[in-house]
Amino acid sequence: MYEDFHATDRWTGQTLHCIYQALIVAIATRHADAVDIKFLASGRPVWIALPHPTWVEYKKRTGRVITDPLAIQTAGHFLKTAIESGTYEHGREMYTLTVDESLGHLNAVLKEVGAPQDAMIKTA
Repeated sequence: MYEDFHATDRWTGQTLHCIYQALIVAIATRHADAVDIKFLASGRPVWIALPHPTWVEYKKRTGRVITDPLAIQTAGHFLKTAIESGTYEHGREMYTLTVDESLGHLNAVLKEVGAPQDAMIKTA
């Protein structure tokens, strides 16, 4: 779904080809409490940082774990949404999500694939 996708920029009308490239625990690279997921958006690097507490909160709420593939899908969903909604900034290399933003995009991915209800995050 979101390892290799196309999205049309809301403002420019340009179609961007986004390809997943890497997943790195940011503690080692930039001393951050996050997992950095790198995409190439039409050849330009874009990093999506998902905070580590997202994994803890998801486990607490569902009893399940976020796998690397699910984290990649979550970050890709964010990137596609940002491009299509007009919040993507050409040239910006790093986007840092909050726990709630990360969980929202994770939930959207789970809904798209028809995941079981117990995998979904209950919202108030």
